[in-house]
Amino acid sequence: MEMEWDDPLYRSTVALFEHTAETMKLDPNIRRRLRFPDRAVIVTVPVRMDDDRVETFHGYRVQHNNTRGPFKGGIRFSPDVNLGETTALAMLMTVKCALVGIPFGGAKGGVRVDPSKLSRGELQRLTRRFTAEIINDIGPDFDIPAPDLGTNEQIMSWMMDTYSQQKGHAIPAAVTGKPIEIGGSLLRLQATGRGVVYLVQDAAAHLGIELGPKITAAVQGFGNVGSELALHLHELGVKVVAVEDVKGAVYSKGGLDIPALRRHYQEGGKLLEFPDVETLPKGELLELPVDIVAPAAVSGVITGKNVEKLRCRILAEGANGAVNADADAILRDQSDIFVLPDVLANSGGVTVSYFEWVQSLQYFFWTADEIDGRLRAILSKAFREVLDVAERRKLDMRTAALTHGMGRLAEAMKLRGLFP
Repeated sequence: MEMEWDDPLYRSTVALFEHTAETMKLDPNIRRRLRFPDRAVIVTVPVRMDDDRVETFHGYRVQHNNTRGPFKGGIRFSPDVNLGETTALAMLMTVKCALVGIPFGGAKGGVRVDPSKLSRGELQRLTRRFTAEIINDIGPDFDIPAPDLGTNEQIMSWMMDTYSQQKGHAIPAAVTGKPIEIGGSLLRLQATGRGVVYLVQDAAAHLGIELGPKITAAVQGFGNVGSELALHLHELGVKVVAVEDVKGAVYSKGGLDIPALRRHYQEGGKLLEFPDVETLPKGELLELPVDIVAPAAVSGVITGKNVEKLRCRILAEGANGAVNADADAILRDQSDIFVLPDVLANSGGVTVSYFEWVQSLQYFFWTADEIDGRLRAILSKAFREVLDVAERRKLDMRTAALTHGMGRLAEAMKLRGLFP
């Protein structure tokens, strides 16, 4: 049966779950149950293209576990979307929500497509037809989608509108990550990157590191998460010496002008064409001798082949599954690298998605300061709890984070019991 989910990220995620389950002596019935999702929906998505052809795409929505609340998870449009990857990300989302204490279960979805090759009209028709295909499997009380790789506020607007048109009235809580104008939340776009930095601050304080100009950082990925992460580090005085996108990295020993680089990039400029910087081949950024390395792009970039080349003090995993199982096994024995694992490090996004969902349900909206304060409080509390588990049980941070999240989930599953 597991062949249906065969994918590197799924295999890596299951290996992490199994390692954690063994470490915490998890109930074998719950252990077996968490290996697979509650349900996986696979749909075909026919779309009329601009040249009048009808192209058929494949879409997925995987719902892992809703013991603690409605399913929650992103929608990604990417050529690499498949059932295994989507399932792994849904599994991680389940634990992530339990870890930070928000009342959601994990889900993930997507369409196997390169959105950069579609016109705006084609993209809208694809989004609306995909939403229509899964409309009976989503909703504000059941499963709430959000943006992810290859999707954005506009995609969420079309999803929310399609869902609302079918139901006959506006339902802003059907999705999160919407524009402010139709019920979105302040700071939602910044939440994931900003959350990573808040956790870096907590980790630095724990390690006795004073963040400032003497501290260096490298950020892999310069999209929504990576650019916000780099900007926030820069604002704290940290010297961000390198950032990378899909084409390669730019480097400056004296530190990059992140605000200027971000403006250049957002205005359509190419990262590698930014003036007065050196360029690095793709992937080399991870091996730079810096204090903080933040992989914030795609999964599987740190493997058993390159993990021993890391020379950082803090590894902040902004991307889901950036460290694979082989690399993680090696990192457990490297006490000189403090790991902020993905289920903790990038949980700011789903936390503010929860805030947006609550605001949309109540039609009552909070200020940016209120949201920022709530986000910081939740993430700092989660960091302290995970650190406490790690120190008390002599675990690495990833195993401690998974232990804490899976422990909360297991307790909820036992309390609710098995129906019938």
